[in-house]
Amino acid sequence: MTGAAAAANAAASLALASSSLTRHRSAARLLLLCRTGNPRPTARQSRTADTILRGPSPLFHRPLVLARSPDLPAPRWRLFCNRTLSADAVACEKPAAEAGKRIREFRKRLRIVDVKGGPDEGMDRLGQALAIRGWVRTCRVQSSVTFIELNDGSCLSNLQCVMNIDAEGYDQVESGAVTTGASVLVEGIVVSSQGSKQKVELKVARLVTIGKSDPLTYPIQKKRATREFLRTIAHLRPRTNTFGAVTRVRNTLAYATHKFFQENGFVWISSPIITASDCEGAGEQFCVTTLIPNTREGTDCLVNTIPTSKDGKIDWSQDFFGKPAFLTVSGQLNAETYASALCDVYTFGPTFRAENSNTSRHLAEFWMIEPELAFADLNDDMACATAYLQYVVKYILENCKEDMDFFNTWIEKGIINRLNDVVEKDFVQLTYSDAVELLLGAKKKFEFPVKWGLDLQSEHERYITEVAFAGRPVIIRDYPKEIKAFYMRQNDDGKTVAAMDLLVPRVGELIGGSQREERLEYLGSRLEELNLNKDSYWWYLDLRRFGSVPHAGFGLGFERLVQFATGIENIRDAIPFPRAPGSADF
Repeated sequence: MTGAAAAANAAASLALASSSLTRHRSAARLLLLCRTGNPRPTARQSRTADTILRGPSPLFHRPLVLARSPDLPAPRWRLFCNRTLSADAVACEKPAAEAGKRIREFRKRLRIVDVKGGPDEGMDRLGQALAIRGWVRTCRVQSSVTFIELNDGSCLSNLQCVMNIDAEGYDQVESGAVTTGASVLVEGIVVSSQGSKQKVELKVARLVTIGKSDPLTYPIQKKRATREFLRTIAHLRPRTNTFGAVTRVRNTLAYATHKFFQENGFVWISSPIITASDCEGAGEQFCVTTLIPNTREGTDCLVNTIPTSKDGKIDWSQDFFGKPAFLTVSGQLNAETYASALCDVYTFGPTFRAENSNTSRHLAEFWMIEPELAFADLNDDMACATAYLQYVVKYILENCKEDMDFFNTWIEKGIINRLNDVVEKDFVQLTYSDAVELLLGAKKKFEFPVKWGLDLQSEHERYITEVAFAGRPVIIRDYPKEIKAFYMRQNDDGKTVAAMDLLVPRVGELIGGSQREERLEYLGSRLEELNLNKDSYWWYLDLRRFGSVPHAGFGLGFERLVQFATGIENIRDAIPFPRAPGSADF
């Protein structure tokens, strides 16, 4: 072999070895993020860089992502590759799903109610280091100390935060960022308060502004605002004391409702919102249709584009459901089907009435609680309604003391005594006929006439419970069948039905219920009397054909219960986003 050939073979061998070595190695980059150009913030500067706080604060156990301050230049990062990995190591890498970061364990966030809501009003937390997030109610800046009232919605009380000028983040106070409505994070130590309005306060070690609020345009100021005005800013009114308290009591009433029925063996049923049946037979329903274009262009829809039949009527066969459909006015009929299989059930969901009423007692969209009891009569129904009302009222008195004290002071003086009467006193029961006689003998002139066969008005109901029976709840039973719904059981007298209304002070009718007509022939005759289409109720009639049983139930408008429990006068203030004629904002 010549020298040239030997050199070529050696080069080929070296190339082969190098190629083999290269095939068994792959490059991997380790990213080192090195910030350059920006000095580390001082203790007086806020840490609002576009990054996650590196290492948790000793008082703050979860990393916080903050928006970058416009005053700080964007950080710059460098990328380095500092090592390679063998092919074997690459092959042994875990699948991506296993190699990903682990989701941290969920923990309940510390709230102001957790700090101040106990029997010691926070004294048991003296010396503890805490981190609280919330919205600024007020910020009072003095020469050497700043007082920040913080609220996170968990309770009526604010947490007073005392901040000295040497605290981290004090520059945000100086710059005017800590204003009413701004959201902040504060960290500090719980100490005894020097003021008389609270037992403890937070000595601030660090403050971070999370979301700014323009004090000139923020619509909720320290001065009192009317309820009418607050309805125009329903997205912000929960930040006021009144609507925060109403919302917490509403939440507690909902929880107590489920608790009562679950403890008594009821099964919760989801009733449909769209229905082809009219439970009340009143015809005041919202129609659900796709015959009108459901896009933004629908506002320009011409009437002649709606399909019609040869006789000029709307052709419902071309609609989504193939027939007229409506938003439900009640979940009762559906609940009856499940009571016919599971015995005791209840629904708790939204219902709708297209009644063009602008009174303080009516909404177009509201929530209903509707239990249905199998193998039960009207007496069982009244007993259940009484027990339920006493249970939920007692529950809020025991679990919403701060909010109830607020209502007692600012909304309705004496409301706590009134609610205690509901819990402690026996309910009165009388027939509709007796109620009419009582009203006819009253030394009071009513706006609406009183006559047997006419429905009782709110003024009549309130007189009975507030005046005639001195604030005690009253149940009126056995109403004329002409003024009640088709499904109520006819009494033996042929004139009345086994219906009942539970009346309470200030609201009037709170609960309406009845024993249902379980006899097929009576129910069919009643549908014919009211000219209701029996074909639409075929499934409801089937319940009377196959294993019919005596059963009863009632309906309670949840917003009226909230009104009764809080003293709020207008029902539009008892629901987060009221729907009424001409009003469907938010």
